[in-house]
Amino acid sequence: MARIFKVEDDKKRFIDLLLLGDEQESMIDRYLERGEMYALDDDGVKAVCVVTDEGGGVAELKNIAVLPGFRRKGYGRALIEHVKETCRGKYAVLQAGTGDSPLTVPFYLACGFVRSHTVKNFFTDNYDHPVREAGVLLKDMIYLRFRL
Repeated sequence: MARIFKVEDDKKRFIDLLLLGDEQESMIDRYLERGEMYALDDDGVKAVCVVTDEGGGVAELKNIAVLPGFRRKGYGRALIEHVKETCRGKYAVLQAGTGDSPLTVPFYLACGFVRSHTVKNFFTDNYDHPVREAGVLLKDMIYLRFRL
């Protein structure tokens, strides 16, 4: 039976998994310690996510990652549902920023998020290498929001 728990210390022990969701460690370092981290354990940790308080009633899902062999089994959705419940009553909105990828945008839309806004050239301006997902070169950050 899968269980989700809050990671209270030594969050970096999950760096290999976090790097699946955000492939540059210096970017992860910007939010890891100030965020709340959750892990999904199902006979071993299969997925993690990090959520930050962005002020103004907004929580942001900064990283969500599922081990490659365990994707499309509901683990990512379970983490998002857990985060929604955890944030409900404390925040008005849960937002997520992602590349304009055919893998991630449809996932968030299926989880009830709607497109909000775009930050032009986010990936080209903030990463030290070209970032690709599903064969797509990521340039802009697409923000999606879920009203809690």
